[in-house]
Amino acid sequence: MLTNQHGEPVELDPLTADWTLLVFFPWAGTPVCGHELSALSERADAFAARGCRVLAVSCDSTYTQRAWADQLGLRLELVSDHWPHGELARAHDAFDAEQGCAHRVSVLLDAAGRPVWRDRTDPGTARDPQAPLAALDRLSGG
Repeated sequence: MLTNQHGEPVELDPLTADWTLLVFFPWAGTPVCGHELSALSERADAFAARGCRVLAVSCDSTYTQRAWADQLGLRLELVSDHWPHGELARAHDAFDAEQGCAHRVSVLLDAAGRPVWRDRTDPGTARDPQAPLAALDRLSGG
């Protein structure tokens, strides 16, 4: 079962949002991941205005994610894909089996839960936080 940084269950019910952005990241506590999630957190209102739920997903434990989210003051829901290890990342072709963590991949799901946009960067390379917003605008005709 997926949980957020507060230990609450996370359902990936497509009926709860027009869009869902899954932001897979390798490890909590790392500089590039912190930079990326802080940049997305600063844009939380822009995502909400477009009807998009943002879920930042790693294989870290709930407790690790909570401490890190609190430290950075993130306004995002962090999701623990800890057990079964990497199950959500595997389902979206975002799991690095060699390293045991998620690749740096973003997947935008439509209201039916179908992936409609994907972005991936090399290890150590931050994603552009504006890219998913641009994709949302393009896909919604905005």
